[in-house]
Amino acid sequence: MTDFTDEELALDPHFADQFEPGFRPACQLYLISPPAIDDGFLDQLAAAFDGGGVAAFQLRLKGIDDHAIAALAPPIQALCAEREVAFIVNDSIGLAKRLGADGVHLGQGDGDPRDAREQLGPKVQIGVTCHDSRHLAMEAGEAGADYVAFGAFFPTTTKETFHRAEPSILGWWTTLFELPCVAIGGVTADNAGPLVAAGADFLAVSSAVWNHPEGPKAGVAAFAEVLASKPPPPR
Repeated sequence: MTDFTDEELALDPHFADQFEPGFRPACQLYLISPPAIDDGFLDQLAAAFDGGGVAAFQLRLKGIDDHAIAALAPPIQALCAEREVAFIVNDSIGLAKRLGADGVHLGQGDGDPRDAREQLGPKVQIGVTCHDSRHLAMEAGEAGADYVAFGAFFPTTTKETFHRAEPSILGWWTTLFELPCVAIGGVTADNAGPLVAAGADFLAVSSAVWNHPEGPKAGVAAFAEVLASKPPPPR
């Protein structure tokens, strides 16, 4: 087997510039819950949705089991349905099936997309964390994922990260593949511009919304300008 150096495997940061961009919808917001929620969270989530367009909401709670999450989820899921926001469960295929969620997001150790598809059916959205790896992303696509997530792009306190992606991976992916890609990890309204310009289909955001000094409504609204900074090309 041929061994390649890191330099030989490195992605040309201008790879996507060599090609005429194809049509893709404008970048959208993918909102992730804080790692813990309280009784006031439903009002916070409603306020976030009032701040602007949110395509998907991922319930990602840490430190509690699936039974506890299942007990907390129904009013959140109902609000997402009312606002026409996809309700995504993090990590657990079983919990997604139990709740009848719109989708499940799988980390690299959370199960195979093929198993998720078999258990959840053809209509459920399946996303896969691919870190900074083109290989993992292609494997996820071949396994039937509906989207791939790259990151972290920036330092983040939301979860521990061991991989740092560059915006060029978004351009590479969207140049070669139709499957949507999500940019995740420390994304804020101030630093998201290069990710949108590179081709991110979705920005996954959490603390930038929940910790916004003016509240979650303002946190979502703050992304409006950067989301509109790259209108889709004509068909």
